[in-house]
Amino acid sequence: MILLTLTAKLSSLKPQPCQTGSSLCQTPSKLQLAVLYVSIAMASAGLGGSRYTLATLGANQLDNPKDKETFFNWFFFTVFASCIISSTAIVYIEDSISWALGYGICFAANFIALAIFLAGHRFYKHDKPRGSPFTGLLCVLVAAIRKRKVTIPSRNEDYYHEHDGTNKVIPATPKRSFRFLNRAAVKTGGDLHLDGSIARPWKLCSLQQVEDLKTLIRLFPIWSSGIFLTTPIAIQSSITVIQALSMDRHLGSNFKIPAASIIVVVLVSSSLFIALLDRFLFPTWQKLTGRPLMPLQRIGVGHVINILSMAISALVESKRLETVHDHHLDQAHDGAIVPMLVWWLFPQLVVVGIGDAFHFPGQVALYYQEFPASLRSTATAMVSLVVGIAFYVSTALVDLIRNITGWLPANINNGRLDNLYWILVTAGALNFIYFLVCAKLYKYQNSPKEVDGATSSSDTIE
Repeated sequence: MILLTLTAKLSSLKPQPCQTGSSLCQTPSKLQLAVLYVSIAMASAGLGGSRYTLATLGANQLDNPKDKETFFNWFFFTVFASCIISSTAIVYIEDSISWALGYGICFAANFIALAIFLAGHRFYKHDKPRGSPFTGLLCVLVAAIRKRKVTIPSRNEDYYHEHDGTNKVIPATPKRSFRFLNRAAVKTGGDLHLDGSIARPWKLCSLQQVEDLKTLIRLFPIWSSGIFLTTPIAIQSSITVIQALSMDRHLGSNFKIPAASIIVVVLVSSSLFIALLDRFLFPTWQKLTGRPLMPLQRIGVGHVINILSMAISALVESKRLETVHDHHLDQAHDGAIVPMLVWWLFPQLVVVGIGDAFHFPGQVALYYQEFPASLRSTATAMVSLVVGIAFYVSTALVDLIRNITGWLPANINNGRLDNLYWILVTAGALNFIYFLVCAKLYKYQNSPKEVDGATSSSDTIE
């Protein structure tokens, strides 16, 4: 943030100001571009390394599983609320007053947050470092391949049972799923020292490491469905801005809603419904059914609501195109404003925000609950990875549709965005079926035991 502030403040780190469209404008120098890109890269690395690690750290401070789920809900509420502030107040300051002041406020907020975080350092529960968990998972694959000719035994004493110090219960013998990996925990001659420690670490792994890798393999299909759940949201977020640019955005006679700020509706909707779900709907559900709403069920509801949002988007776009044809704006110049209020876009954004309130906290809760203890920080970051991949997939999908159809011209009044939305509805429905199959086959490995005993480790989505 310091570098970004300097790029906006120091004249040596930014091009000289000039009028828009002037032929006398100077291009940025290599040094100016280098400082800008480095500052953006550092900001991205800092955000990626801290946002979801904080989620894990915060959840680790709590012992009650219900409290952890509540924490994840309010963690996302805080994230969405901060995005609302940055997308409105900070953007207004940068556009109307000064970019340097906007970045400076962000720097001050980061500094205050860091000071508060460090002030509570001595009160936190800290996990003891145990080396890279990815090394152990890779060890399982290598050891299983190296022992591919070893017969899989059925006796408990033939497996290596070293424990990592967590409270996780490991079965006496490995589960029958992915049996090939069980060979990695089979003890053979020369694998152990006399004191019982591993002599050949890339040929023998603990039974817990084997089961941890199996858990990740079981979760992968559910995680992959999250990519295609988020892809329509990424497409909608960009196309909605384009739609808003072609519509009447006036709020009263003196204020015009910025097109890019229309996405704030999603953030507001998500924030409000996360609070509503946590304080009212989830407790009511548990009182009526006698059991909490499980993470897979929350993700499933998010799938359905997301499909509904895309269907609403298609219907609204059909209405917009009908207005375009009625006023013969499809033959007008680019940038013609359709006599249709931008409020028509709000329902689809509110609905997708409700879906976000279900599936994003649900995914974090699922991965935190089911991932091995050594991978908890990675677990909470899986949602961020899903979002990142989804934006790349959405870009590739939009480019593909633009190249093979005429639905996405430069002037959307001549296009068929409604067809794109119907494709997203169809893809979302197929992805939901895929998710249902994955969820039905998946069995919770670490289902939290609530105080009222409503949940057991064998629960599956219903």
